[in-house]
Amino acid sequence: MPWPKPLHPPLSTSLSLRDALLTLAVMVVWGTNFVVIRIGVDHFPPLLFACLRFAFALLPAVFFLKRPAVPWSKLAAYGLLIGAGQFGLLFIAIKGFIAPGLASLVVQSQSFFTILLAAAITRERVQPFQFVGLLLAAVGIGVILWHADGTTTPLGIALVLAAALCWAGGNIVSRSTPGVDMLAYVVWTSLFAVPPLFILSWLIEGWPAMRGGLTGAPLAAWAAALWQAVGNVMFGYAVWGWLLSRYAAATVAPTALLVPVFGMGAAAIWLGEPLPGWKFLAAGLVLSGLCINILWPRFAAIRAARHPPSS
Repeated sequence: MPWPKPLHPPLSTSLSLRDALLTLAVMVVWGTNFVVIRIGVDHFPPLLFACLRFAFALLPAVFFLKRPAVPWSKLAAYGLLIGAGQFGLLFIAIKGFIAPGLASLVVQSQSFFTILLAAAITRERVQPFQFVGLLLAAVGIGVILWHADGTTTPLGIALVLAAALCWAGGNIVSRSTPGVDMLAYVVWTSLFAVPPLFILSWLIEGWPAMRGGLTGAPLAAWAAALWQAVGNVMFGYAVWGWLLSRYAAATVAPTALLVPVFGMGAAAIWLGEPLPGWKFLAAGLVLSGLCINILWPRFAAIRAARHPPSS
């Protein structure tokens, strides 16, 4: 039996005003979070910092939230993909291999991966205008890759792209279980993120580095770890998963392309990350692709209403 099954009835392709505002709030949290991540990995080993992120999301909430009616296999798949996959790789990349603002842009390749995975697994149809939008956004990310410098390495780019693919896989898993309590979902899936991250930190980073981070990190670093859990996991990913269960992947996934706008802006303000002209060009291309994906169906509907086909 294929897994996951296509969702029925068909998912909506037009965000309501309320859900559009919720999406925007998630994008603001996720975008500014790249500055918070940098604060965290400056004081904790990156895999340990990722482990703390999900440990704080798991405890104590897991004792108060009933496990969602989801197979253990799907909880495990989501936890591994988002925990050890997306954030383990992303945190390693930001620890010296890629600038936070650029990471916020490159990781948005998840929208391409999500739409393509949805087309391949759940047979969602990708419309021609969506291909155009994705192409523009891909060119924007290509501009970033072309201008890689001392703060951005090929390894950093590869790590973030791998993180984006894991994020897309997590999106597909969460969409295969519609109608669940998404807050409980992200809390219980954290159960499968913490152990592999802890083991990987022990094996790769070593106990001396872990102990040094736990005993020497300042209050700001612990606050960054707590914000990872409360702001990003319990709010951001709960709302994101809920949106993906209600709307087509091609409608929701491209909205994450707003993350680099907030990410690059926050990195420039708080970390002093420069904003040369090519970054604005890249952001403009990415946003153009986003606008096509989101606004084209509305324009097409208005045009069809004004010029109905002759009978």
